[in-house]
Amino acid sequence: MEPCVIRVRVREGYDVVIGGGLLKDSGRLMRAALGSCRLIVVTDSNVAHLYLPTLLNSLAEAGYDACSYVFPAGEAHKRMDSLSGMLEFFAGQRLTRMDCVVALGGGVTGDMAGFAAGCYLRGVRYVQVPTTLLAAVDSSVGGKTAVDLAAGKNLAGLFHQPSMVICDTKTFETLTPDEFANGTAEAIKTGILDDETLFSVFELGDARANVKEIVAQCVAFKARIVEADETETGIRKTLNLGHTAGHAIEQCSGFSMPHGHAVAIGLAIIARAAERLGWAQVPIARRIEHALTRNGLPITTEFSPEALAEAALSDKKRAGGTITLVVPKQIGDCALIDIPVEQLLDVFRAGMEIVA
Repeated sequence: MEPCVIRVRVREGYDVVIGGGLLKDSGRLMRAALGSCRLIVVTDSNVAHLYLPTLLNSLAEAGYDACSYVFPAGEAHKRMDSLSGMLEFFAGQRLTRMDCVVALGGGVTGDMAGFAAGCYLRGVRYVQVPTTLLAAVDSSVGGKTAVDLAAGKNLAGLFHQPSMVICDTKTFETLTPDEFANGTAEAIKTGILDDETLFSVFELGDARANVKEIVAQCVAFKARIVEADETETGIRKTLNLGHTAGHAIEQCSGFSMPHGHAVAIGLAIIARAAERLGWAQVPIARRIEHALTRNGLPITTEFSPEALAEAALSDKKRAGGTITLVVPKQIGDCALIDIPVEQLLDVFRAGMEIVA
């Protein structure tokens, strides 16, 4: 089958190419987009043995001089010391502004490699090659890059758009059910923001059987949002649906809970709160809970509303004495609501009780 190509019209613009088996053709695709240059492939210790040889072979066949940098897998390594090691490697390889970084892996790799590419020499090109559903539907598109600080998730970062994105959906076949569900959470979030068509796949259909279409719809939706608001001053903030509580849960867990699972709980919390506070139409909370649990995702947390509120106050979405919440009013209609930080605890309390 022919790959799906979605154009993201931000700055110079770039293509997101989606299809099965694209990793073997990645060298040719990059050559067409990048021309002649040197490449450094950044990946983690889990992905390296799965897909790095295939990618390097494809790059060599396309005539590229490429080397690789492998760092330890996991959110715990999405930190400044990992970034420093990456930048030192770039310098040791004498990477120039004409060259390019390739991020092969999930969201942590994409965020780290993108941030490093944006910092090094004040900006070199990079290509995203997501190997997880989570990275494919969300973090690989839009140019957000970051690392975590002790005070919170993604607190150091910058906007740096990729030169292209190559998404080989066959790489999802090696994901565990939990890791696939991790990505499903962000896709369900997109369905809540977008429309009933995408949301119904998770409410009624089979996500694995429709994965290429899911990725394409999520990317197309995110492309429209990013084109309208690249640096998140307005409508792009809606992409943080479920993330206020989700990021707080991640922080409270010491980042042991996967991002998608935390976001799933965050989606359920804000949906229940929205109904109880009169912001949403019933039965949106029940529908969102059903879609999440049907796809192997949690909807409750052991952490208290007080603990989550305290963690959320360090989140980058806070602005002075207010914090912006993304509230689902109905499927396909979400609103941005600014509340005083003092009210956040009440919101979390309203959303922590399961709908009867």
